[in-house]
Amino acid sequence: MQKDMYSKQDPSKLAKSYQTVSKPSFATKSNASQAPSANPMTEEFKGIDRFVKASIAKATLGLSPIALGLAFADWAANLALSPGKVASILAELARLEGEMARYIIESASRSSDGDRPLPHIIPAPGDRRFTGPGWDSWPFDFIHQQFLITERILDVATTDVSGVSLHKEQVVRFLARQLLDMFSPSNFLLTNPEVLAKTSSSGGKNLVDGMANLLEDLRRASAKLPPAGTEEFEVGKQLGITQGQVVMKNRLAELIQYTPKTEQVYKEPILIVPAWIMKYYILDLSPSNSLVKYLVDQGHTVFMLSWINPTEKDRDMGMDDYLNLGPLAAFDAVSSIVPYEKIHAVGYCLGGTLLSVAAAAMGRDKDDRLASVTLLAAQTDFTEAGELTLFIDEGQVALLDDLMWIQGYLDSSQMAGAFQMLRSSDLIWSKMMREYLMGERSKLNDLMAWNADATRMPFRMHSEYLKGMFLHNDLAEGRYKVNGHPIAMEDIRTPMFVVGTETDHVAPWKSVFKIHILSDSDLTFVLTSGGHNAGIVSEPGHPRRHFRKSRRLPGASYLGPDEWFNRAEYHDGSWWVDWQKWLADNSSSLTSPPGMGSAQYPVISSAPGSYVLQK
Repeated sequence: MQKDMYSKQDPSKLAKSYQTVSKPSFATKSNASQAPSANPMTEEFKGIDRFVKASIAKATLGLSPIALGLAFADWAANLALSPGKVASILAELARLEGEMARYIIESASRSSDGDRPLPHIIPAPGDRRFTGPGWDSWPFDFIHQQFLITERILDVATTDVSGVSLHKEQVVRFLARQLLDMFSPSNFLLTNPEVLAKTSSSGGKNLVDGMANLLEDLRRASAKLPPAGTEEFEVGKQLGITQGQVVMKNRLAELIQYTPKTEQVYKEPILIVPAWIMKYYILDLSPSNSLVKYLVDQGHTVFMLSWINPTEKDRDMGMDDYLNLGPLAAFDAVSSIVPYEKIHAVGYCLGGTLLSVAAAAMGRDKDDRLASVTLLAAQTDFTEAGELTLFIDEGQVALLDDLMWIQGYLDSSQMAGAFQMLRSSDLIWSKMMREYLMGERSKLNDLMAWNADATRMPFRMHSEYLKGMFLHNDLAEGRYKVNGHPIAMEDIRTPMFVVGTETDHVAPWKSVFKIHILSDSDLTFVLTSGGHNAGIVSEPGHPRRHFRKSRRLPGASYLGPDEWFNRAEYHDGSWWVDWQKWLADNSSSLTSPPGMGSAQYPVISSAPGSYVLQK
């Protein structure tokens, strides 16, 4: 293990620093000339503020009530000064209620022969709450139609209000959606025809089963246990079982080298850098959908980083530590085990952002060890980073800073809350209806089990990441520094393969697409079906998969994302196959597999290693 040279602080002492405020000193005639012109805030006083704000952040899942309140006040004030906008809202309400009245009259006139008219208010695409049996019968059709009218009016009222910034508008729309989703008729027994029908047919057994599910979930939550069903998926037994050895270990990461399965392998090895917010084995789930196994079976030598799960003692690890002890340390190890060969570098999500930093620094320093760079759902420009930016402004980041300062890290449950609220109708309320009212347990699959196995993030690193990337966009704008000197994405000269996913809420594909502006390398861009996780775990043979692909040569004219979408080649199936062919085309020749480890990096233990098992 590498010697610990990081400064450490006791979080309990920091949290209690408000108890040890020193006595103030006052300027007198004798010392007035020596008194400072201003009285800077001492760390003890700052500790009071941090402690108070961190307590608020714990109660609000990291959301700043001040930032949310200011956004709402700005919207309300500007709406009050926009009589034309108010008139348009009332006109739309009158139109929708007129449609509703006509639907009721048509329903009453045709109810005798059972030929009911179609609803006039249609849910938004992807909204499946009212598609089940019973929602088209009285009075549930009226109930859910009125709810959709309210939803539509709130959307109109919170959109295009003159004088409200785009960010504040998005925050207000988010708040309105959260409040309205809570009161959806699908969430309640008496207004949900599907639940009522099942209660009647089962004699109330569904409610008994639902209560049992609720009590079990509460028990697991209080004991900080994973969701029910995850015990069927154990890392090293059902998940992450591709054979390999840990060949490097430092304070922050382990490096796994996977055992070759073919007599000949491509000379250039592959190094995968996963996100530090997740356990690496999303890319090595079950044997049927393991990206690692697929690559090994195709004749590639594969290495994978596995990050530690930080605790409060790791609070001072920063972005530089993740860079130096992560991909840069791994490049040295891979170059020792497979000497004289270039490396295909792959980064997923935040790991792709970190790999971009490493590759740009290597390009700046004329380090030519990279054969190619592949970025999977990874952003390098954060100006259009999607709905997650709702939680990222100066006020929100300051509140998260105080929360992490007290804890020493950001807990996985605190991150999960934000992601769930972005899709609350699917991830919260529909789940509660199904499991607590219908009494049905969803059977977990390997991806869902992995999703429940998140990691923490150290205070310093996450603070630097949020401020440097999200708030200030330093990487895209040439201000991000490595070893004291700025880096630029245009210094990456190797071929690039970049993948975005169509329904990504974490790294929207149009944000990922901005790599076209930042880099002038030989760039292949792929847009695949699915979301941030399921779009990447897209093994051959997976039903209903498709992708679009296009190559841009250096010096070619820029195409915007919408124009690119219309011109790109459409393909059915998995993008894995095309990517593997691209890797082969950017490799040299086949050779005998390298040994496991080297003299400098001997085998330490068998995969999956110890870091991935940390809770």
